[in-house]
Amino acid sequence: MAGSKSVVLAALIANGAIAILKFFGFLLTGSAAMLSETYHSISDTGNQVFLLIGIRFSERSRDRQHPFGYGKSQFFYSFLVSVLLFGIAGWESAKHGWKQLTGGSHGGDGHASEAVDLLFFTYTPPAWLEPVWVNYTVLIGAFVFETWALYKARAEMQRQMQANDWTSYREAFRKTSDVTTLTALTEDTIALAGIVIALVGITLEQATGNAVFDQISALLIGIMLMGFALALAWENKRLLLGESLQPDEEAALRSVITDHASVEEIRDFRTVYFGPRNVLLTADVAFEDSLSTDEIHEHITTLQEDLRAVDEGIQRIYIEPES
Repeated sequence: MAGSKSVVLAALIANGAIAILKFFGFLLTGSAAMLSETYHSISDTGNQVFLLIGIRFSERSRDRQHPFGYGKSQFFYSFLVSVLLFGIAGWESAKHGWKQLTGGSHGGDGHASEAVDLLFFTYTPPAWLEPVWVNYTVLIGAFVFETWALYKARAEMQRQMQANDWTSYREAFRKTSDVTTLTALTEDTIALAGIVIALVGITLEQATGNAVFDQISALLIGIMLMGFALALAWENKRLLLGESLQPDEEAALRSVITDHASVEEIRDFRTVYFGPRNVLLTADVAFEDSLSTDEIHEHITTLQEDLRAVDEGIQRIYIEPES
């Protein structure tokens, strides 16, 4: 949990600073891509706030209304991030880029001097200002901040990969229940991609004198954000609905039970996530008929210890003896 929180705090600091830089860059230049990147960074900053709220709620002790704790709050707030923040930011960015592309100026002298619609007012940047150096300075500064945040998120994900023997990021993304780190890592990667797209669009505009490249960049950034929103929402949906462990992980746990000398068979076996690294395991197990009640109790205790040795994320184990 501490690793996830440090990742989120690093991203919060970086994205807050970047949002301010990009917004001033937009005010000075009126660049459509720069405005889209401002929306992007504002959503990223709000993203971290929601993730911190989720972490805080998940640390609350279990009570009568929530007997298995509040671990799923991280899944819920990460889902809100995808729907409310990334979806809105993506839509606003794509809408702004499309509006500029279809109704704005398609040519120019490299100066974005036309009026640009912000969320609540129309802003006209100063005509005398050369925007290219402002844009480059802001985006390069943003790239440095995002690289630092990505480094922190990647280090935490690699730590989890080593701890769980995951061999690739694809496997980690499929198996991890730490949606906080997953969200931060993916968000930082998408943010760097957005910065690159904005830099390419601005550079092509300067080289050709055609503002259409800047406007296409804004549209592409918006589409990318909306696509990420859908992917992140899907990832959190599976955990909110109560996904079990992956088949190979369940198979390893099943073998612990079936390999036990006193067990004849497993009648029922289920696992479900109740939070990051917080799994509930239930099993109906048929023991040998010759065992006494006390002996069965001892075997159940041994099985619980063996199961936790295989997966430390299993917080609660309920084994029901069957005749």
